[in-house]
Amino acid sequence: MEIKVKVENGKVPVTVMHIDGNVDGSTYDAFLAKARELIKEGAHYILMDLTHTAFMSSAGLRAINTIYNELRSLHPDANLSDEDVKKGIASGTYKSPHLKLLNPSRDVHASLTATGFDLFLEIHTDYNSAIASY
Repeated sequence: MEIKVKVENGKVPVTVMHIDGNVDGSTYDAFLAKARELIKEGAHYILMDLTHTAFMSSAGLRAINTIYNELRSLHPDANLSDEDVKKGIASGTYKSPHLKLLNPSRDVHASLTATGFDLFLEIHTDYNSAIASY
């Protein structure tokens, strides 16, 4: 797995992680470490480009969930308690303003949907509209 990083300037600076390769038990540590490094360096908005990620195991999904939680803890929603966020996720009215996904493969998309990640993470198919969504 290789990760290339680019910062796009939209309404806010968006850190784009282009992931090339599978995110699984042998690569999720590097994937999570890179995201944590970016957050530590000041990334507030992350778009994960999964265009070249054919497979993501449960370890990769756990890493995405960890990244979501870390970004949310750094930038709590001013008017939403944890309970409000949970209710918003359940009702489909809440999506993370800090972490979004781009172009997951059919298999990765199926995993994201089966595990409920699509309930709280926006999944985009167009790069420019993904950047503009921040």
